[in-house]
Amino acid sequence: MSGRSDRIVPLAVKIVVSGGLGVGKTTFIGAISEIEPLDTEAAMTQVSVGVDSLDGVESKTTTTVALDFGRITLDPTIALYLFGTPGQDRFSFLWDDLVEGALGTVVLADTRRIEECFPAVDYFEAQGAPFVLAVNRFDGAERFELGEVREALGLGPDVPVLECDARDRSSVRDVLGALMDRVIGVRAAPKRRVAMVR
Repeated sequence: MSGRSDRIVPLAVKIVVSGGLGVGKTTFIGAISEIEPLDTEAAMTQVSVGVDSLDGVESKTTTTVALDFGRITLDPTIALYLFGTPGQDRFSFLWDDLVEGALGTVVLADTRRIEECFPAVDYFEAQGAPFVLAVNRFDGAERFELGEVREALGLGPDVPVLECDARDRSSVRDVLGALMDRVIGVRAAPKRRVAMVR
């Protein structure tokens, strides 16, 4: 016996889930993770009053203060490791470390607080990282056409904008599938350009 295992070790792929405070990042990761998700939820205290805006999410009592983490195995060869960023500007110093080595990003948006996703969109555009924008549909929130959301955020036609329900596993799976399509498209684009030049 050689002592070698025939077990396939899946390729680990890092994905970031980002967006503003209260947009559903922890819920999104928890809905799809095959392991007990790790979260760093802490109670919101009086210290955050006047610092973290809760307009539109007044019932929120906890918040992520470092990161969320989960894992989903797509097939025997690929496992996605999901890292959720904190939503508040005061924790944005953690983003560089969380984003390092990531293949792509899901930016969650809440149409009740659309301005809250500008920092994430600006950050990932500046990084040149492939991302998709997923509009998390909250019960009772006013609905807008996806084209209106794209226009409000100034997103180019190359950035996929789609709806999702962060509580629903199949909806989250669809968003992750759209992100993987986007990543593959971005990575294949230079090769296509070289082929066309030849």
